[in-house]
Order: sequence, then structure tokens, then C-alpha cells
Amino acid sequence: MRQAIAGLDFAPVLPLWLLVALGALGLLALAPGLWRRARGAAWRVAAFALLLLALANPRLVEETRETRPDIALLVVDRSESARLGPRAAQIEAARAALEARAARLPELEVRTVAVPEGGTQGTRLFAALERALADIPRARLAGVIALTDGQVHDVPARPALDAPFHVLLPGRPGETDRRVRVIEAPGYGIVGRSVELRVVVEDLGVANPAGAVRLAIRRDGQAPRQQSVPIGREHRIAIPIERGGPTVVELAAEPRPGEVSELNNRQVVTIHGVRDRLRVLLVSGEPHPGERTWRRILKADPNVDLVHFTILRPPEKDDLTPLNELALIAFPVRELFQVKLREFDLIVFDRFANRGILPPVYLRNIADYVRGGGALLVAVGPEFTGPVSLAATPLGQVLPARPAGGAAAVVEAPFRPRVSEAGQRHPVTEGLPGAAPPREGGAPPAGAGPGWGRWYRYLRAEPRAGLPVMETPEGDPLLILDRVGEGRVALMLSDHIWLWARGHDGGGPHQELLRRIAHWLMKEPELEEEDLTARVEGGRLQVQRRSVEPGPPPEFTVTAPDGTITRHPGGAAAGGRWVLDLPAARPGVWQVTDGRRTAFAAAAAANPLEIADLRAADARLRPLAEASGGGVRWLGTGAEPALPELRRVGIGRDASGSGWIGLRRNHDHTVTGIAALPLLPPWAALPLVLGALVLAWRREGR
Repeated sequence: MRQAIAGLDFAPVLPLWLLVALGALGLLALAPGLWRRARGAAWRVAAFALLLLALANPRLVEETRETRPDIALLVVDRSESARLGPRAAQIEAARAALEARAARLPELEVRTVAVPEGGTQGTRLFAALERALADIPRARLAGVIALTDGQVHDVPARPALDAPFHVLLPGRPGETDRRVRVIEAPGYGIVGRSVELRVVVEDLGVANPAGAVRLAIRRDGQAPRQQSVPIGREHRIAIPIERGGPTVVELAAEPRPGEVSELNNRQVVTIHGVRDRLRVLLVSGEPHPGERTWRRILKADPNVDLVHFTILRPPEKDDLTPLNELALIAFPVRELFQVKLREFDLIVFDRFANRGILPPVYLRNIADYVRGGGALLVAVGPEFTGPVSLAATPLGQVLPARPAGGAAAVVEAPFRPRVSEAGQRHPVTEGLPGAAPPREGGAPPAGAGPGWGRWYRYLRAEPRAGLPVMETPEGDPLLILDRVGEGRVALMLSDHIWLWARGHDGGGPHQELLRRIAHWLMKEPELEEEDLTARVEGGRLQVQRRSVEPGPPPEFTVTAPDGTITRHPGGAAAGGRWVLDLPAARPGVWQVTDGRRTAFAAAAAANPLEIADLRAADARLRPLAEASGGGVRWLGTGAEPALPELRRVGIGRDASGSGWIGLRRNHDHTVTGIAALPLLPPWAALPLVLGALVLAWRREGR
């Protein structure tokens, strides 16, 4: 908008200080005549005044100005708490109405600024405001109107804002909210023990809350157990850790009537179960070159408590030396295999022959120990084919193979062990170092074996259960893994793995292989071959199903924290895996099932600060609004928001009143042209000064 402004201006011919000095001298010279009231003194003053005025050069100046419209910022909160219930619709309706009203005000431009989710930092309203102010001249800022629920987490102590700041809040004051707050939760717990959670249930917006509330505690999707928890006081909850891997615990408080939302009535905690020190019993038969291999590997792990016994001499070999003089200590058969048997996490038999040292009742105890959830590893040699074989004892009922009959049961010939087709999908043998020969400029040649050292003996056996994960080049099983009842068994049909430990013929991954076998037997979650896992990371649900059984793609059924059920096909991946990746923005427990197995994943709130308090409140923004001259208004709960009237106010005037809010009028402009007309040009000033002097002379001459 263009306008012309006229005014009086001076462009002195001489510097201002010189004009002032001339004026002072003139007054001193004229003062005696004025004091005596001499004739012509008035005309002398007039002549001198005209001279000074001509030197001041008065002008009539006319400016052509282009006024620039003021800018008002409309800040719209799009955070999670501002989208609860009817708030999003109310804020959106208020935004549209304010933009329409502001468009009818002259010389005003409205810019809308959206406040997005702040990650884990809460609502960053003033950060968004500062970015918008960087593009606006402060001389044109008319004011800021914030449409928010008041839960702002970056309110500055001294905001650099020299314009009215108004806050419009959805709903009405006095809202209440119940929340569950976890004070302390351990990230890890020891399997077989309990960990303690410290939680508190709080009623926000309630004066002097009292009483108790029911808190539902659910572990790994099991039926919830209820506890009565006092409101506003710390409560301790014991959570048993029954297995390794993640344990998902969900805490849910019963809703409070009239509360804003139940979103923060629920908390999810993930506790990773880890084993304390593992107790391993190693029983070796008569000494052989590979005996120390097992002991060294188990003793190398600082988390393993190893109990090792070696049968130095079978009882039938009598050389008239008393047995109590041959044994280093008495073999505590009853204590190990009956009294304390279930205290061991793993039992290892290394080339053990049944020569009457272990009565059948104790071998039956070991078989029952496996069925009840124990772990058994048996490494056999030639003794497995004879009458003293463990396969001929009650322990043979849980072994996955029996020795083949005949003299060809023991094969002594060089060969290289290899991973079977099923073993390529089993976590115990998948990706073992050296399993595939090194590539030289491309793919390995067809039929090439693994790059491992050779063994020289294995036993032919008749598998009756389990899964052969390692085999000979002829296809005979070398390592069989089996599940028996609740427990697990591993049978190694060769006693030459010690050659790898010695580095013979290049060696092999003996340490990694034996570590994986032991951990699989003790049910470590990362080595489960038939497993379904789920986790939430970066706001996405990541599902992985692993199976050694080939088959069609599985269908995953996903249950969201709010009970919504969706079905999705899995995508194929390497190693017998099927994967699924979905967005998981809602906090809580996500449940995934493939029809046979079920997994749970804990999704913490993407923005914990945002849901810590879900009430619409003005406590954080009211001091800033009042300090800037702005106001705080509630939009009400009706379908149409109760918007205040918009007014333009002058600089220094009140910007808020009953039923209205004001936007400052700055009158900012740009001068596009100037026209100047001298009021006393030299050609006019000279006759006037001379005329005044002539009149003064004539007056004095009378």
C-alpha cells in the first residue's frame, strides 16, 4: 500500500553548532537596543531572524511510503499429547477459524508454524518458534498465537520475544490424569532369581489423592496377577526370571473415572535374563588324547564352575593295588547322580564306558534329569559299540542314535567333517568359520569340502531321533542334536575333535562349535533353532522366525497394544529365517504368533516426556504470556471452539482483554520517493533580509 506523507524539514547551509553560535552572537548584539527600546530594534531582530532562517534552509518534504504488512505467527502443536481425544479436531478447527479471521484484518499476514514430535525431548514449541522468527523482521512481528495443550518442554527462562504471546488451550481447566511411573527397573536379572521393580501410581490434578488402585502385572503374555497399590506411594514388585533372554513385564493400573486418557496408565519393562555361574559336570572315561580338550574349553570360561572326574582304571583290571590308593578322591556317585544331580546345568560324558561304576538307577536318574529340562552332551569313541556302551543302559533311552552293528561300526579313515544341509539352518553350525572353502576370484568349485582339518575316526550309528547337523562326506551323522521332553541331548560320534585343538591339518573351529553346543543345550535364546522373536527398535516392530524345517512362508498374526489384530506374510531370509518389519508407534506390549509359537515385544513410549502428563494445563506458559502482554484462553469442550475476538492494537497498548486478544500494529514501511520544496530560497531570502534592514534604518533615522 502506497501513501504520501508531507512535513517540514530543515537542511542547514552551515553546521548546526555554527548556526547556534551566530544566534548567540546576534542576541548579544541586539540585546542593548532591545533593553533601551531603541527605534528600529524590532526590525533589526526581524532581519537577523530572516538571515538565520535562510541559513537553516527550511523545506516542505513529501515522502512516498510503501507500508509493509505486519506478520502474526500461528503456532500449532502437532505433538502426541495434543492429538489425544477431541484435542486434534478442536485445535484444527481453531486454526482454520483464526486464519479466516486474520485474513479479514488489514495489513496483516498470518504464517502457520507446525510443532512436530520432538523425539525423546518432549514438545519443542519454542524451538519451532525460533526457527520461524529467524525469517521475520522483528519490526513487523505483530504477535504469536499458540494452539497447544500447554505441555511444552523447552520454555526458556528469558524468551527473546518483544510482541504479544497468546495461548489458546483445548478443553477446560481442572483435568485429571492417572499414570504409572517406573522409579527403578533393572535391565538384567539372574535366571532362577527375582528382580525388584519400584513403581508408583499417581493421580495428577487431584488435590490430596488417597486410597489404593488395582495394578495388573503381566509377564510374557501370561495371565495377569493383581496387586493393590497405594496411590502416590512407592510400591515394590518382585518379578521372577525363569529363563534366559528378554522377559517382558507389563504394568497396567485401572482407569480413573474422568481422566484425560489411559495412555500412561500402562508401562512396559524388559528385563534380560542371564545365567549366573554355570555348573558343569564332566565325566571322562579312560584317558585319551582328547580328554584335556573338554576341560580346557570349559575352564577357559570364567562363568563356568566345572566338576571333572576321570576314570583312571576300570574295576575289572585288578593288579592287586587297592582301589582307594588309585583314586585321587573317592568317586561321589550318590552325591553327584542323585542328591545334587539337578544342580548341574550341563552333564558331559567323554568316552565313558559303563563298567559298573554307575549303577543303572543313577543312569536312569540322568535320563529323568534330561526329560525334566536338563542338558546332556555325550562324545563317544570305540567303546560306544561294545557291550559297555551307554546305549545299552537306561541312559540310551534319551540318546538320539544307537551304534550300528557289525565290525564296520568303527570307521578309521581320514575325512573332513562338514555341515549337513539341515545344519546350514541350525544356529549351532550355521556360519561356522571355515565351513565354506575360501573363494578365489569367484564361487567355490562344485563339490568342494570345508576348509577344516581332517579327522581319522568316526562311528556309524542308526539315528532314531534328533537332527544331524554335521556329517561325513559319505553322509553318515557326526553330530546329532535332539530335544527330549523338556531337556536336550547332543551326541558326537567321533573322538577326534581334539585334532582341531592341536591345529592338525589346519585345525578347525573346535572352540566355537563346542561353545555353541553347550549354550544350545542350556537353552540360550540366541541359539534356538525353532524360535520366534520380536523386538521394537526405532519405532518399528522387527519379527524373526527361525526353523530348520523347510516349508511355505509363515503368516504372522500381530496384536497391537490396543488389541488391534493384523496378519502379514513373512519375507524369506538366509539360514531358515523368515522376517517381518512393521511400524510400531504405539507404546505397550506387541504380541506376534505364527500359529505355533508366540513372542512379545515391549514398545516404550517414543516420547516419554510427552505422555508423562496428559492434562491440558496453562502453568508453564501463563507467566510468559502475561509478561508479554498476551493472554491465555480455553477453547472449551464444544464442537465449535470458543475463540476470542482478534483486534489490532497500537504499540504500548494492552494486547488482551475480556473476550479478545490483540495483535500489535507496527506501521513498518519503506520510503520509495522524496520530493523537497525550499520555503526560503536565496532569491527570496536576500530581498527580505535587505528590506528588513532598510526599514530598520529608516525607523532609526526619524
